[in-house]
Amino acid sequence: MKILFGLITSDNDTQREQAAEAKLVSAQLGIDVETVCAEGDSVRQSLQLLEAIQSKRRAPNGIIFDPVTATGLPQVARAAVAAGVAWCVLDLRPSYLSELRNRPSAVVFGMGCDQTQVGRVQGRQLEKVLATGSGGNVLLIQGPSQNLAARARAEGFEETRPGNINVRILKGKWTEESGYAAVKSYLALSIARACDFRAVVAQSDMMAMGARRAFEEVSDDSERQAWLALPFLGADGLPKTGQAWVLSNKLRSTVIIPLTAGRALRMMVDALAKKKIPPEYLETAPQPFPAIEALQDKLP
Repeated sequence: MKILFGLITSDNDTQREQAAEAKLVSAQLGIDVETVCAEGDSVRQSLQLLEAIQSKRRAPNGIIFDPVTATGLPQVARAAVAAGVAWCVLDLRPSYLSELRNRPSAVVFGMGCDQTQVGRVQGRQLEKVLATGSGGNVLLIQGPSQNLAARARAEGFEETRPGNINVRILKGKWTEESGYAAVKSYLALSIARACDFRAVVAQSDMMAMGARRAFEEVSDDSERQAWLALPFLGADGLPKTGQAWVLSNKLRSTVIIPLTAGRALRMMVDALAKKKIPPEYLETAPQPFPAIEALQDKLP
């Protein structure tokens, strides 16, 4: 059995860990997993998956992928089902899942974390980190506008962030380099002053660390120290990166988002080999790290 695993980018810790988990589980199951990476390009991702489906040499038995855009590639999904290729979307619940599941013998499902809840957790973390009743400004580094997870996290954050906080939004691409570039561009503006901000919130730990790296390069010593003294909040919460950065005080908090690649792979293999039909969509829950109540103990 051969499964194709599609990544958004190779420059993000969560994407790399998803690929590593898929490789580990594939070895346990005794199947082949081929990994391809779109590097943030939806057209490239579409072509990668289509070429695999239409391969005359050896088409995959199934495809598991994390979509670059919020569409979830509906035309590619239909082509996969028509060719008898199983289809799993990670971190997105496209409307076409129900439609395609009604086709005879089709294996179609999705799995992911509640991304809106990720944003809600970040809003509650921010409220706990900042002194009660005090307003101010927060720098927010979001993922790509076309990415549904980024939009859902932003919506959740808006629901729970303190109402007296103003948000300055920068755009990144989930990677450390994109967080660095976004902040470097902002720092080039005459209005960029550390004294105007209370915290830096990023939708991924990697972007938060990229932001820190940009602030570390500020030439003025007092301004640099002021930026670096701000609490940095991230998300993804992998043990070797996000959680480790919290424990080393590089981040004030993160949000643990469970990996899904291994579980999705097992479910797909069970569906193909044992005719065990997976649910249409399986949703996991994010967890704050550290516990939100513990953030009080870390207030400056």
